[in-house]
Amino acid sequence: MPVPIEVRALERYRIWVRYSDGAEGIVDLSDLAGRGVFILWDDEQEFRKVSIGPGGEITWGDQIDLCPDAIYLRLTGNWTLDKNPPAPVISRAQCRTFKISQSGREAAPEP
Repeated sequence: MPVPIEVRALERYRIWVRYSDGAEGIVDLSDLAGRGVFILWDDEQEFRKVSIGPGGEITWGDQIDLCPDAIYLRLTGNWTLDKNPPAPVISRAQCRTFKISQSGREAAPEP
């Protein structure tokens, strides 16, 4: 899996990042800004403190870490260059069987 090798803060909650496979570009993080721990970014000086952590995470000190794989996906639209995203893992107990009515709508779940 490619890892980030360089990151810089830009204006309006965007970062520029380069990965070990040569992928690089701008990732917009404005959808996270101002929510929960991301309120830290309301201070532009704090947002500019972005760096790459020891595990490859995109980090803002010890307060915010973003998964490098998630950032790669936002950047490229590809999970990896050679693999599909993993299928979600659910147990059989979490699955429900639904009857489909004649109208094509879901009816109540079967017991």
